Amino acid sequence: MPYVDRQNRICGFLDIEENENSGKFLRRYFILDTREDSFVWYMDNPQNLPSGSSRVGAIKLTYISKVSDATKLRPKAEFCFVMNAGMRKYFLQANDQQDLVEWVNVLNKAIKITVPKQSDSQPHSDNLSRQSECGKKQVSYRTDIVGGVPIITPTQKEEVNECGESIDRNNLKRSQSHLPYFTPKPPPDSAVIKAGYCVKQGAVMKNWKRRYFQLDENTIGYFKSELEKEPLRVIPLKEVHKVQECKQSDIMMRDNLFEIVTSSRTFYVQADSPEEMHSWIKAVSGAIVAQRGPGRSASSMRQARRLSNPCIQRYTSRTGECSTYVGSHANVPSY
Repeated sequence: MPYVDRQNRICGFLDIEENENSGKFLRRYFILDTREDSFVWYMDNPQNLPSGSSRVGAIKLTYISKVSDATKLRPKAEFCFVMNAGMRKYFLQANDQQDLVEWVNVLNKAIKITVPKQSDSQPHSDNLSRQSECGKKQVSYRTDIVGGVPIITPTQKEEVNECGESIDRNNLKRSQSHLPYFTPKPPPDSAVIKAGYCVKQGAVMKNWKRRYFQLDENTIGYFKSELEKEPLRVIPLKEVHKVQECKQSDIMMRDNLFEIVTSSRTFYVQADSPEEMHSWIKAVSGAIVAQRGPGRSASSMRQARRLSNPCIQRYTSRTGECSTYVGSHANVPSY
């Protein structure tokens, strides 16, 4: 889903057909910045890229004439929409239908040419006539050549008016999400409960790296990528004391941060969205409960296993025979 980052820009991951008519969609991180009048995309969230990494592509908002659903134009590309920019059509894929609708809406709102609020000193009749032409603006234009095509664009930056054309950022959730460069394949092992990419803090250098996490009935492990067969580390669930939303996320300047607490280390993991963070917490907590039973900690499990056997056998010192106790109905022999 598109979200508002800490710089008040609308951001999120989409798949884009960078080479026109190639049919090949690539995962990119997009930033819609109305203050800079630009829609740019990177290989990943710039926060996770080396300092000075350049963007992959960019479009001026004034070059975009319309954004619309393209499922009929590209029936094989699920949740596809198209941006018309001059003579070029950019086809993009959203994550789901709601994601598609939200991106189309915010982009269309961003590319509209709007006018400033009318001055109170102007005649009332003049105000009425101008309000009837809400959204239109008389400005000077310039001509640019983009890809050999002349593009006529206004020289003034857009301003927000009162006609409902400002972008509604309140309904967009704040996050600094990190999705994989490509959509991960579903885990082949039926025992796998949840799998996907997250960003994890290193133990020594305290740097953040993308890792492919995989949760099963007994462990949670992470790999360098989904293509790797050997995990970088495996954490047995019996060693996990708790998994919860991290209270230090503001200090670490990371949203959607949760922590996996073990006796030896606390693992800080950042999910791609608030929903995904809660999904991981719920999945790991559920696996722990399924393994141990509700309300049981790792330290109490050993005692629980000892008490789980209903029979306690003893050998009498006198006869050497085995006497069996079963709950309160045990036949206790008298010595």
